[in-house]
Amino acid sequence: MPELPEVEVTRRGLEPQLAGRVISAVAVREPRLRWPVSAEVRRLAGRTVSGIRRRGKYLLVDCGDGHLIVHLGMSGSLRVVPPDTPARKHDHFDLVLGDRLLRLRNPRRFGAVLWCAGDLDAHPLLAHLGIEPLSSDLHARALHAMTRGARVAIKLFLMDARRIVGVGNIYANESLFRAAIAPRKAAGRISLDEAKRLVPAIKRTLLAAIKAGGSSLRDFVGADGAAGYFQQRTWVYDREGKPCRRCRAPIKRIVQGARSTFYCPTCQK
Repeated sequence: MPELPEVEVTRRGLEPQLAGRVISAVAVREPRLRWPVSAEVRRLAGRTVSGIRRRGKYLLVDCGDGHLIVHLGMSGSLRVVPPDTPARKHDHFDLVLGDRLLRLRNPRRFGAVLWCAGDLDAHPLLAHLGIEPLSSDLHARALHAMTRGARVAIKLFLMDARRIVGVGNIYANESLFRAAIAPRKAAGRISLDEAKRLVPAIKRTLLAAIKAGGSSLRDFVGADGAAGYFQQRTWVYDREGKPCRRCRAPIKRIVQGARSTFYCPTCQK
């Protein structure tokens, strides 16, 4: 599933192409996404896109009197294409903006296109979301305070969007390696010194992934159609049995929360 880096890569690619443009039409070829595309979405013509923000894994398209909330789901992508580009089988939604259109491709239909005319922070999909990891709100003392009393493993703690948003499986693995922390360690046992290592490790990992265009394990491509390549340079993710790039010990794999965890038993204590 696209995580924070993939969504941010998409946002950065879309904003300069969409900001300031007037929506001339909306095409909904398949309304049965994760939630049905509402009638309000179909009536967006005439509004101007003033900008695009990201909250967690959601893209928020500012249309002046409301926001279009877009989620890519497990296999979705958003691209800007010429208006005469033929729609393919899984191209379910178009936002037409004169000489270009924003097209959602979503093969599994787990994505979402929703309209919010009220307070975004109160929307049910956004109200419960935790700290943005690239913001100044996430710092060592904040993370240390958040983890007090938490018995869950630190890797699963990092992936809980109610606490910190957008740190998916790949990036949790990589951040813990950079911080030299074992993924099975209870979050409540993380010391302040470890939090001082972990917070910058999270930020460096996410920024490196954004710079690399995200991770394309299956279907993800950015707004320009290019695949991400962060997965080609990981320290531990998907490297079971291969030598650690630091100490040469074999990378181990375990399962946590039904997801694969990769770590170095020598570097991560």
